[in-house]
Amino acid sequence: MNERQIGAIRIEAVAKSYGDTEVLSAVDLSIEPGSFVTLLGPSGCGKTTLLRLIAGFISPSRGRICIDGTDMAGIPTQRRPIGMVFQNLALFPHLNVFENIAYGLQLRHRPKDEIARRVAQFIEIVGLAGLGERRIAQLSGGQKQRVALARSLVLEPSILLLDEPLSALDLQLRKQLQVALKDIQRKLGTTFVFVTHDQEEATLMSDTIVVMSQGRVQQVANPSTIYAAPANLFVAKFVGELNELPARVTAVGTSLALQTEAGEMRVPASAAQGFTPAVGDAAALCLRPESLVVSSGEVPAHHVRLPAQLVDVISLGPVSRLVLQAAGRRLTSIVMSEQRPRDLAPGSACSLHFDPDKARVYAPLAGASARAFGEAA
Repeated sequence: MNERQIGAIRIEAVAKSYGDTEVLSAVDLSIEPGSFVTLLGPSGCGKTTLLRLIAGFISPSRGRICIDGTDMAGIPTQRRPIGMVFQNLALFPHLNVFENIAYGLQLRHRPKDEIARRVAQFIEIVGLAGLGERRIAQLSGGQKQRVALARSLVLEPSILLLDEPLSALDLQLRKQLQVALKDIQRKLGTTFVFVTHDQEEATLMSDTIVVMSQGRVQQVANPSTIYAAPANLFVAKFVGELNELPARVTAVGTSLALQTEAGEMRVPASAAQGFTPAVGDAAALCLRPESLVVSSGEVPAHHVRLPAQLVDVISLGPVSRLVLQAAGRRLTSIVMSEQRPRDLAPGSACSLHFDPDKARVYAPLAGASARAFGEAA
């Protein structure tokens, strides 16, 4: 097989059930060799189950999983070309750093000089130079994570599976290790499959994000596409902050007319994402906070305007979060702090406006249609 294909994963129509409960449903996914792919979603969405299926800890109820073109059915975990790092690191406390990392190589009866060379190499790669003789109990949480990472990588797996390995760390250390993990992955070219429920973590680290919900894949794309063009309302709400206005479709053509609490608004027909709207449909008109502009002066002629009241201003250093009341809802605008309108104070009336090209329109989430504009009356 061409070396470039080492580390490829193909998941074909995979489902997993426990009794009558289906945890995964018809998952199709291709993971490219040498990529950093994150399975992202809320607790219970099936992401860890999918990782365990790739690892071989459990078997699919239907479908198949191929690694490097080989069907993994019947192939046990220890014979798959994978390494694993989990939140529970399972390091050996009676061994030092060097000995923990060397353990797998010793089980494979590698020559002592090769073990010494490779362990030293990976101690350097994960940023633990000079700590080879340190006992596990003497390490910080982040250092322990690096030992666990080196212990898996020293065996040179083509694929590394990581199940929320940073979730127990404090925020500052977690951010440092996010950068370190991505750097290590790029240097080695190993395929990383990372599981997290933290969308910021996924966005920072990943080449590709797989957003999951209720056992199904909702969208597979790079982080910028996931944020800018979510496939559906679940993805839009889960990845990044979102302003959502319940609406009803009143006209369809080159533009969409939407009736909202603030009156009728028109956006391009291309704003509809993942569904084909028809007159009378419930819909959700959505905007990212940076797409909402707050001002007390004139509004560009092509912008959609909403009368609003400024509720609060929250300074976050270089950016400011403006909380507003408009269209019967609390909405948020995020602006650079130096561009914040200084003539507005909390309680002030203002104009909230947006470029209609920035809007996205989605079908409501299942079970949410009763909250769409006009249904409650």
